[in-house]
Amino acid sequence: MPRNVEIKARVRDMNAVRARAAALSDAPAVVLEQEDTFFNVPDGRLKLRVFPDGKGELIAYRRPNSVGPKTSEYFVYRTPHFGALKELLTVALGVRGVVRKRRLLYLVGATRIHLDDVEGLGAFLELEVVLAEGQSDVEGESTARHLLAELGIRDADRVAPAYIDLLEAEGGR
Repeated sequence: MPRNVEIKARVRDMNAVRARAAALSDAPAVVLEQEDTFFNVPDGRLKLRVFPDGKGELIAYRRPNSVGPKTSEYFVYRTPHFGALKELLTVALGVRGVVRKRRLLYLVGATRIHLDDVEGLGAFLELEVVLAEGQSDVEGESTARHLLAELGIRDADRVAPAYIDLLEAEGGR
């Protein structure tokens, strides 16, 4: 199963972080509009991500809710027919909630920098350091910590839970 090291943080000054991310990035940002429907599962998280072009990705993942760099194991199934899949999962598992966001994606080597505007929550940064086969978590954590410093993100701004957890905690869905 693929793995990455992730960190999430609230962003206080999106313009400053965006400028730093653009300076570090290997290419211009890609704008992604995403709607993630989360389903009730006994372990980890399962979401169906839908894009405006009609394509979808079913993503199953496990990661701890901790503020530091955390290793995530995930599996992605891409589908051009998300409608029937969403209906099936809704009937079989029930919907936990929906997260809508506008994401700027920057690439710095094997790291994905996400600058997210999350409906109902505000501005966030997510780092995903994609680990190569055999690469240690420690190496990924080091990369993540270095990028956080480069982007000007403070330890106090780090967030442990997933967006769906934050929305549930605030009473939204």
